[in-house]
Amino acid sequence: MIKHIPVMTDEVIKFLNCKPDGIYVDGTLGGGGHTAQILDASAPTGRVIGIDWDEDAIKAARTELKDYSQRLTIVRENFANIKEIMDSLTIKGVDGILLDLGVSSYHLESQERGFSFRFDSPLDMRMDRRQGESAYDIVNKYSCGQLEDIIRKFGEERWAKKIAKAITERRRHGPIATTKELSDLVSSAIPKRFHPTDIHPATKTFQAIRIAVNDELNNLKKAIDDCVDLLFPGGRIAIISFHSLEDRIVKISFRRIEKGCTCPDDFPRCVCGKKPRLSIVTKKPVTPSLQEISKNPRARSAKLRVGERL
Repeated sequence: MIKHIPVMTDEVIKFLNCKPDGIYVDGTLGGGGHTAQILDASAPTGRVIGIDWDEDAIKAARTELKDYSQRLTIVRENFANIKEIMDSLTIKGVDGILLDLGVSSYHLESQERGFSFRFDSPLDMRMDRRQGESAYDIVNKYSCGQLEDIIRKFGEERWAKKIAKAITERRRHGPIATTKELSDLVSSAIPKRFHPTDIHPATKTFQAIRIAVNDELNNLKKAIDDCVDLLFPGGRIAIISFHSLEDRIVKISFRRIEKGCTCPDDFPRCVCGKKPRLSIVTKKPVTPSLQEISKNPRARSAKLRVGERL
């Protein structure tokens, strides 16, 4: 299996401030790179719960982290269900949580998973293949308006209308079944003079469909509040995002939880009774060093935000 390179491991360990007897959650286990670092930093008795909903990632992590098996619990689930996961493990609170968002090297380099336009693969994009709806279903069954909304909202693609129209017109001649078919279609829908120079023309559309397939933004919104609730006082949540939509959700959620009160600004006093539960540790997002980016170009868009439970 492809080796996934974890992003900003030194920064993650520094901000999580791991204790030798702490309990930590890696909500995006992946290949186990961050998890191994957390296990080392919390040795000799620290415990880590590793969560991932991708079967291939779970298998890879079990092999990679076999030496830590006594202190590591691996759960195949969606991190959006973190409260239920912790309840099932009878864990009432934790000292730190990491979420490393987005798509991993496993997904991008796996020819049969349909995440990348680099291969001619069946359209899938499900991070959990137990899910019902795939990219094929969205591309071939959604209306032109629904497709435009997804591509514009989740891909921030200015040519969303033209792309959606091209997809629905092409479907009249049969289903769009592969990543190459979709990639070529998107590229042809965008006027050549407006093709970006730094990324493939289909990048934003593929991102949008992947986010829709996996309901990634709603999962993130739900998870942040539940993660903060699970933290012990002084415990920290660290979230690495890779595009502006994710980072915006993290920033706004952290600020809302730090503020506590949800009363309108013109109220003379608080009547909602909600108290601040989080202190933002990183006033601005932390980004990878130039040295890291030179070794791992996929790290270039990563942003790390950290909050501490009050």
